[in-house]
Amino acid sequence: MFRQFLRALEPVRNSLSRGVVGNGAGATGSKFEQNCVSKEQQLTEALKKSLPGTTYVSVEDISGGCGAMFEISIEAKEFSGLSRVKQHRLVTDSLKEEIAGMHGIRIHTNPTPDSK
Repeated sequence: MFRQFLRALEPVRNSLSRGVVGNGAGATGSKFEQNCVSKEQQLTEALKKSLPGTTYVSVEDISGGCGAMFEISIEAKEFSGLSRVKQHRLVTDSLKEEIAGMHGIRIHTNPTPDSK
């Protein structure tokens, strides 16, 4: 019975999703997915710009697609000799404007192995 109900709603669901998914220019995924990728790229570029000694950076949306919470793993020469708190401050200072619109952020930092 539940399956029949879902089948009955499928035309409505399809018409609603057409208005949200894609922009007609060959875009893949939903607007939420596109926003997440662009937000992840935006955060990655901001980190690389503010910390030029970055050797590894990974930014992942862990909020389920809404872009409210991110997990950042970063390795940079700038972290050498700094406490973990100071390393995290460098990251949060680099992303101050972006963090203002987030619900939360997880940060994992490591100094570049060569700079230890």
